[in-house]
Amino acid sequence: MNARVIQITNPDVERLRRLIEARTKVATRDQENLEMLAKELERAEVVPANEISADAVTMHSHVLVRDLNSGVESAYTLVFPPDADITQGKISILAPIATALLGYREGDEIEWPTPGGLRRLKVAKVLYQPQAAGGELSDSAAHDRPAPKAEQAFRNSQFVSV
Repeated sequence: MNARVIQITNPDVERLRRLIEARTKVATRDQENLEMLAKELERAEVVPANEISADAVTMHSHVLVRDLNSGVESAYTLVFPPDADITQGKISILAPIATALLGYREGDEIEWPTPGGLRRLKVAKVLYQPQAAGGELSDSAAHDRPAPKAEQAFRNSQFVSV
């Protein structure tokens, strides 16, 4: 895992803690991923949503990521588990790669364990971030809609499974 301090918005932390609490109460196959996410939240600097850097990865951000081992670029949107759909590039925050990306910024490099082994990633570009786009900071699905300029880049991005 990484030692760099990450920033997460207050609304994201609140929802993620509720997710962890709810999922921890029932036996699921996500227990290891829930623990990783909890550790990330513990080490994060929590900031008000209006103070998060425009190039930071938040929930519902559309992110272009480069695999430093293969050079392959992939676009992902970090979402809560019910909204995950890999065919649309929407990955659950409980997927190791999503947990790894949360709170990092453009240009950051990340090493993270995945079921396929250690991955080395670089946040190449935050294509859309709801806070920077002036989007609502509620729980609404409006966060899943990219800004018009980012939409075409997002559609043209390559998707790979996580």
